[in-house]
Amino acid sequence: MEKYLNVSPEYKIWLSTPEGKGILGDGKWKILKTIQKCGSLVQACEEMGITYRRTWNDLKKIEKQLGIKLLETSRGGAEGGSTSLTEEGVHLIRAFDHFHKRMDKIMKQEFQQFMNDLRS
Repeated sequence: MEKYLNVSPEYKIWLSTPEGKGILGDGKWKILKTIQKCGSLVQACEEMGITYRRTWNDLKKIEKQLGIKLLETSRGGAEGGSTSLTEEGVHLIRAFDHFHKRMDKIMKQEFQQFMNDLRS
């Protein structure tokens, strides 16, 4: 039996303040992508199994820390409200998508080198 056969890397990416306080990471990135898909913060929270109030507060903190507006909201009514990403919000998740894909590629290459090093 070959050693290390069932090993795979796991990692998270996040942006933080100079003091090390997290701003945006994989979790919030996924929330923003789900809001974009659903067109509703409430529906996105339900789909992801997270609370609305905490998520709303977290997204407002991101807006404040980054100095951009992420969400456009419209109040309910007969058909309910909606939440969509602003142009800056869409740009942020697109940039994070690209960053993540590049880092995933690097991690895959470096993990392969790690495995080669273990075997030699």
